[in-house]
Amino acid sequence: MTAEASNPVPNNRGQHLLRVLIQRFIQDGQPVGSRTLSKDAGLDLSPATIRNVMADLEEMGLVSAPHTSAGRIPTSKGYRLFVDTLVRYRQPGDGDIQKIKAKMHGEVDSTAGLVGAVSSMLSEFTSMAGVVTVPRAPQVILRQIEFLPLTENRVLVILVVNDREVQNRILHTDRDYSASELIQAQNFINEHYGGVELGQVRSKLLEDLDATRDSMNRTMHEIISVASTAMDGSGEPDDKYVVAGETNLMDFAELSDVDTLRRLFDAFSRKRVILDLLDQSINANGVQIFIGEESGYRIFDGCSVITAPYHVDDDTIGVLGVIGPTRMAYDRVVPIVDVTARLLESALSQNH
Repeated sequence: MTAEASNPVPNNRGQHLLRVLIQRFIQDGQPVGSRTLSKDAGLDLSPATIRNVMADLEEMGLVSAPHTSAGRIPTSKGYRLFVDTLVRYRQPGDGDIQKIKAKMHGEVDSTAGLVGAVSSMLSEFTSMAGVVTVPRAPQVILRQIEFLPLTENRVLVILVVNDREVQNRILHTDRDYSASELIQAQNFINEHYGGVELGQVRSKLLEDLDATRDSMNRTMHEIISVASTAMDGSGEPDDKYVVAGETNLMDFAELSDVDTLRRLFDAFSRKRVILDLLDQSINANGVQIFIGEESGYRIFDGCSVITAPYHVDDDTIGVLGVIGPTRMAYDRVVPIVDVTARLLESALSQNH
């Protein structure tokens, strides 16, 4: 996410004053006047000169003047220039990194616990909402299937997937099937679907069963139809992401009115919007910063979303990030998101 090359860029003095103005506004949340800028900028400039520079920045769309104040506040476009070229990012200290590592280490045996710990840490370190998508399930390739008859109309299904992982599932059938009938069915599946991704096996089986309904004997058709339910490949978790600290957003004046909070909490509860936004970052190279309307969702027009994908080996398996007001400490938050993604990768690699 970079600024448009065609947009006008202020000169060095204008950039310096814009940086100072944004830093002051992030700190105080109040429009910044010429007198304050003159004190903070460390430049020997008259108030009149500063007002002229502010007028130029306003004409470029980088700052705006609220009706109730003579001071200026940054626009989304101003924040974009700030995060792309003006901000001086501050890496987390060794103490913070050790704290993150320690919390992750305590959850390393559970992916769900790890994801929950990371979302809570992001919220704790930034005082905003932390969100982490649950790692995508790896591809599961069927190598071999075996059916064993059990009592009471049950069949044990033994699935060998990927290299040598074994999964056992029990099917409940309408009637008992003989060992020879089950062997015939397993041979058919192994011959035609070995090496196919498990989720695709079921859909292909059901398609092929419809096509061969007349030519395949009824018993074989019944067995394979029932067996397809053991290969639904639905290892996807119900909750696709974990969020922590949504209530932190109530502490920011610009997000605290009832209508804004209602819309934000509705977005968190419906999940689809958050997932679509996070999915935009799944193939990103490093940290992504969505400022205001850049997210594409009106509900986040007053927010910034900082995201980073995380990987295991060469596979991108999820995204983590922080959601907060556009008036956030980008110099701190962006490095925290980046470092946390790298530490989560390391923790997940230990699980593999």
